[in-house]
Amino acid sequence: MTRQRSGALTAFHFVFLSAIATIATADDNFQPLFDGKTLDGWTQHGGDAVYTVEDDTIVGSAVLNTGNSFLCTDEHYGDFVLELDFKVDPALNSGIQIRSNVFDEPTEIDLGDGTTKSIPADRVHGYQVEIDPSPRAYSGGVYDEGRRGWLQDLSENEAARKAFKPGEWNHYRIECRGDSIRTWLNGVPAADLHDSLTPSGFIALQVHGVGDDKSKEGIQVRWRDIKIDTLAP
Repeated sequence: MTRQRSGALTAFHFVFLSAIATIATADDNFQPLFDGKTLDGWTQHGGDAVYTVEDDTIVGSAVLNTGNSFLCTDEHYGDFVLELDFKVDPALNSGIQIRSNVFDEPTEIDLGDGTTKSIPADRVHGYQVEIDPSPRAYSGGVYDEGRRGWLQDLSENEAARKAFKPGEWNHYRIECRGDSIRTWLNGVPAADLHDSLTPSGFIALQVHGVGDDKSKEGIQVRWRDIKIDTLAP
């Protein structure tokens, strides 16, 4: 009996330590997308919102009478795990673009359902993981920016809607593997979508346009600890 118990414990410990090693290895694969000091490796497209760096954080500030603004990675990514923290003013909509693109001139694209859409020059388009501090609370849902609109909102995911922390730092985990896009908000599963329209593209940080509402001039969204683990397709 003693030998059997010892063997069982040894096997358990082996599995446990193997799991720890796997997690550690996965964590080691993450690379920062933001150096904490500059916006090197990022390029702005769309509107004229102001992006600055403060205390290891990217700060996006709303500007009146301009469209949606996007700070985009110069690199493109296909399959990956992305993690970051964000904090948003309760009056500002925002989002994280993934597998997104932009054209230098107006371009007609195929939406994959027999229809096409004309995309203006410098218009960022693609999958967006929503940041929504409004009472609707769709943070973590997936919206198709500039193309098809909502692909998966959180109207039927009450747990994810309640996971958002107004006025505080929140954490996203975003996984893209093949046609699978999954999101977690503060550890709570949010979206689980299958869509194959766009297999790769850049990552971008959105500051939504606020029109001419002077009460919203200068309101901000912040992002920090932005890191990515690129995966083999």
